[in-house]
Amino acid sequence: MPLYLDDLQAGQIFVTPGRTITEADVMSFAAWTNDNNQVHTDVEFAKNTRYGQRIVHGMLGASLCLGLIARTGVFEGSAVALLGIDQWQFTAPVFIGDTLTCTVEILSTRATSSGKYGIVERQLTLRNQHGETVQTGRMDVMVTTGPVG
Repeated sequence: MPLYLDDLQAGQIFVTPGRTITEADVMSFAAWTNDNNQVHTDVEFAKNTRYGQRIVHGMLGASLCLGLIARTGVFEGSAVALLGIDQWQFTAPVFIGDTLTCTVEILSTRATSSGKYGIVERQLTLRNQHGETVQTGRMDVMVTTGPVG
């Protein structure tokens, strides 16, 4: 069930279900973004890099946050638009086989001048199965104030 502007308040925290990153995820992302950098796609090349193995595309992780959030249902049916990605940081590598969860903290909410929509400022934190933060930043969203229709 979606939450609307009046249901959300600063300090609320939502934690998504987990998702394990697979070989297929990485290769599919590489194909549709045309980002075929060897650090993502070439096992032998990656053995000689800083991490000794392939790393997952950074933007795959950022994109995955949105999909994980969708699985909570919190913004499904109330979100109107993603307003931006700000201060996004890649703090640790993500590897194939890592299981990721996303924590969403509501920083603030405010109604727009029309009164039909609101702005929700959100801090997102993507963590691996060890609880290590791998990505973090802001992804603010516009939501409706109530059911549309």
